[in-house]
Amino acid sequence: MRELPVWLWCGLILRLSILIGHCRATSGPNGIFATFSTPADIGKDAIEESLQTIHDIATENLGKYCLSRAFRPLRIPLRVERYEGARQKADLAATVLQDVGVNRHGGLLDAIAKGLLGDTHVTSARILALNITNGAIITAVWWNQQLGGLGGPHRVEEDGVSVGLKPDMNYPWFEDEISSPGLRSPKFSPSPISASFKGWWTYPYYLCSHRRWTLSYSVAIPPTSRHGIRGFLSVDIDVSDLHVNQCDPEDENEEDDLEIDALLGSHKCHPTTMQCDHRFYAGGRSKGTLGSGNGDGWRRGDYQCLCRPGYYSSRHPFGFNGSVMEVAYQEYWDNESTIYVDKFQCLKCADGCGNCLGPAPCLATYNWVFRITLLTVSVLCAIFTIILAFYMYGHRKVKVFKVASPIFLTITLLGCSIMYLEMAAIFPILDTCSCIATKWTRHMGFCITYTSLLMKTWRVSLTYRVKSAHKVKLTDKQLLQWMVPILLVMLIYLGTWTLSAPPNAEEITDQYGLKFKQCSYNWWDHSLAIGEVLFLAWGIRVCYNVRHAESMYNEARLISYAIYNIALVNTTMVAFHLFIFPQAGPDIKYLLGFIRTQLSTSVTVALVFGPKVVRVLRGQGDQWDNKARVRGVTASFSLNGIGLVPEDTPDLYQENEELKEEVQKLAAQIEFMRIVNMEMNNRHLKPKPGGYFTLTSSLQSPLCKASSSQSQSIKQMTSHVNNATISDDGHSGSNSVGTNSIGYPAAPSHTTSGQINSSDRV
Repeated sequence: MRELPVWLWCGLILRLSILIGHCRATSGPNGIFATFSTPADIGKDAIEESLQTIHDIATENLGKYCLSRAFRPLRIPLRVERYEGARQKADLAATVLQDVGVNRHGGLLDAIAKGLLGDTHVTSARILALNITNGAIITAVWWNQQLGGLGGPHRVEEDGVSVGLKPDMNYPWFEDEISSPGLRSPKFSPSPISASFKGWWTYPYYLCSHRRWTLSYSVAIPPTSRHGIRGFLSVDIDVSDLHVNQCDPEDENEEDDLEIDALLGSHKCHPTTMQCDHRFYAGGRSKGTLGSGNGDGWRRGDYQCLCRPGYYSSRHPFGFNGSVMEVAYQEYWDNESTIYVDKFQCLKCADGCGNCLGPAPCLATYNWVFRITLLTVSVLCAIFTIILAFYMYGHRKVKVFKVASPIFLTITLLGCSIMYLEMAAIFPILDTCSCIATKWTRHMGFCITYTSLLMKTWRVSLTYRVKSAHKVKLTDKQLLQWMVPILLVMLIYLGTWTLSAPPNAEEITDQYGLKFKQCSYNWWDHSLAIGEVLFLAWGIRVCYNVRHAESMYNEARLISYAIYNIALVNTTMVAFHLFIFPQAGPDIKYLLGFIRTQLSTSVTVALVFGPKVVRVLRGQGDQWDNKARVRGVTASFSLNGIGLVPEDTPDLYQENEELKEEVQKLAAQIEFMRIVNMEMNNRHLKPKPGGYFTLTSSLQSPLCKASSSQSQSIKQMTSHVNNATISDDGHSGSNSVGTNSIGYPAAPSHTTSGQINSSDRV
């Protein structure tokens, strides 16, 4: 066979080098061909068989595999974008060999094989010239790269590719084109549909002689003539730097070139209760060591099964080892053991636990019997206030209610019933709706109740402080005109709060670390609390101003007590919440709310309405307050300071009663002064022994005696005159027979109290 000239050899080698350099420059992870995609028809059996092979090799449990077979292939494909440059060089070399012939120039084959080893991933390159008739080897060239990259490539001789014999069919990179047209052999993985390759990629296999994982690319070179010589080119690529990741892909847009895509999602963690974590590896290796090329990344079970949030495992609080999970799953699959489903499980945490280490509860328990009892009492109190409002409406003509402005009493009871309903709002497990209802019932009920009471007290204050003879009249209608803006401000504030930033339920913990929900507190609450404190401060000032004011049925003082009580109760409850029970449980907080409601609302109802209802039940509702009359309080000076019913038509009987009281008081005072002046200035009248003007000492004058006992005499005279009638001449008279206020006997017949019996005169 005639050889080509040297200059032609050099030209071919130069052309091949230029083309290989061009392919190297244009190759890379994002090559010119389509991305290799994992076939969708990879079965679970193929994946499990491949994982078992990887496990046997990683644990050096090679046994019969490497003794009987030098290669151990897997049944899963790899992504080959990283090796696109090596593939392009192999395709180009096959094209050149097809042009110049495979078996004409042995030196050219060696040069091409050595040139293919120039790629960093290629470890072996071989070119075979085969007889097209019987498939025997005519020429074989095999070059390997030195292990570790030290030294240059060297040529090797393999028994499986001896000249004159057929290639060994056990080679994973070789397939006879005669028996497998188009190299459609189970040894090769399917190529991407959108790509155009001259050759075929093999499945990855373990090369026992070199103890590394290898991937081969083989190209069949067709003969130049019908009875010519066909060629076969193959390159081996070291894929030991890849690693097995059996966890689910975290982000489909971020792909790791070193991961074996076909094994993604092949973990054995229970999907509903566990999650696979590839950050930890068996043997304590970190992820940064997986690209070392020693094959450590090819290990089954390099993950941990961590319990998902809301699940726990008492025996494995830090997760289950992936290797152990693989073995347990294999035993379960082979019906050898059920430990995989019995023991290797994460249990559900107690309700409300985001993360837990055991079955301990995370939510505080609610004593529903206790809460229902308190709620029942509160609801009954609310119903009682409504019944009391109807009862008062039915007795609105009774003087004890009439003088106290029934309309304001009704408004007070309405506010009290709303305050009671706060216990119903905070009864269930709190959410946004219940928190909104809580804010409305608490603050709106407070505003309605104590605004109506303070309006009445403020009217007493204005009436009491007047210094002119003109009588100040503030009607209920005028007070309502002052009260409505206050309620409107509260209504607008609560409505704006609800629409713009509605309060929600936030989780807090008690002293035992158990979680429960409580309505959130923010600047809306703080601003409203400051406003209510200022409102109560003004109310306390008004009550302090009327502390000496006299009113019918002592109502002004009772309302003042109610205002003082609500201020004291709120201050005490805030101290309890912040300092004494800062981490109280839900039932304790509910009890504190119940106590606050009862001490504030119930005490207010008892103080304001209790004495009135008692008088009505005793049949004294239409009787004047005798104690107030003794203190000089008339019916015209009622709590509202304007009479009984200022808006109604004047009652003539009522006015007559008031005038009679005033005339009787004036007549008593005139009668007393006349008798005293007569007795003190008339030396002819001898005082009766034991009488008012009897001298007990020679040094004590009648004037001193009268001055020292003046208050007692006034009381006696007032009591005497109150039983008298008004005579036609304007003086008071008496129908009783007895002694007068100064000790003299009264006339047996109807006479004026100023007439003296002649037998008593000197």
